[in-house]
Amino acid sequence: MVSLARKNLLHDRLRFVITVSGVAFAVTLVLVQVGLFMGLLDKATVTIQNAGADIWVTSRETPNVDFAHTFPETTVLRVRGVPGVARADNLIVNFMNIMLPTGAEEGCLVYALDDFGAWNLPWIVNEGDPADLARGRFILMDRSAERRFGAFAVGDYREILGRRFKIIGTTTGAASFTTAPIVFMDFGNAQELQQTLQNRASYVLVKVAPGADVQQVATAIRRIAPYNDVYTRDEWARRSRAYWVVSTGLGMNMGITVFLGILVGIVVVAQTLYTSAVEHVKEFGTVKAIGGSNWDIYRILGEQAVIAAVVGFALGGLISMAMRPLMAKLFLNVLVSPQFAAAVFAGTVLMCLGAAMLSFRRVAGIDPALVFRT
Repeated sequence: MVSLARKNLLHDRLRFVITVSGVAFAVTLVLVQVGLFMGLLDKATVTIQNAGADIWVTSRETPNVDFAHTFPETTVLRVRGVPGVARADNLIVNFMNIMLPTGAEEGCLVYALDDFGAWNLPWIVNEGDPADLARGRFILMDRSAERRFGAFAVGDYREILGRRFKIIGTTTGAASFTTAPIVFMDFGNAQELQQTLQNRASYVLVKVAPGADVQQVATAIRRIAPYNDVYTRDEWARRSRAYWVVSTGLGMNMGITVFLGILVGIVVVAQTLYTSAVEHVKEFGTVKAIGGSNWDIYRILGEQAVIAAVVGFALGGLISMAMRPLMAKLFLNVLVSPQFAAAVFAGTVLMCLGAAMLSFRRVAGIDPALVFRT
């Protein structure tokens, strides 16, 4: 049965190539589209995941980490008094305009702390020392800013809201979902830049003491800060991701694109397998004439579908891997985990088997006497 399946599938090499190409297109579209989607969501929570905070205290109804609202900075004093809190510091996250050497203005996302080293922010420092930010009007700028801001170097100066800052270092990986480059500066400097930030903070970062239960500490903080929202790291990351998936329609757009890719794959595979089955109807009649059952025919068609799925998935996977360096040059991260790749492979096999069912009904009703007719 296996040899007949391969013979029928490979009899017309061009048709086989078309079948595999259809599967590969669907696989590539799913892997790249979902990989880009996961990469974008990773940017939406990159600072949450890398910061050393177990708990985030936010203002009421803050939708995600980038779109922060402010609250009195004295809140941190109450948080520090909660049992189980090892450390708590104020954090400012705020969009500000930065003046480029060309005279143009661009937006940047400022992260401001008193002690960056205590919170692992930034997490990858190429040049400079975050501890020096408190010594003057200094900033660290992420290398991803070159795409929007143009080339820059340590020692250059940039104006942020009319104040001149010196770039004393660079970072890597600190890029927000909104594509606004992240700039790190001292907490006091950030408050001086905007009147609305005076005596205000965007978040309180909380580090739980060893042995303390994070959920219990978060519950205790909610009692002493009733006008704030309190999230554990994972809860805050889920909320930030959910905002972009649900509120912006990004999840729906991604789902539609993936559905169209799968639909194209099913149509191509179903058409080629059906045509192949019709052209080899006498061979299937021979199978029945020698005592074969419909199950034997289904095994033949299933074998053809699995071959197309395996070859198409391998080709689509190679194309997806080849596209990752190109996406990286555009500062787009394609995240494909082994678990997701395995799920796509299983889905590809099911897709092809489902397409094979369309041709199964055609050949299952073949009259075995067909083989004896001239």
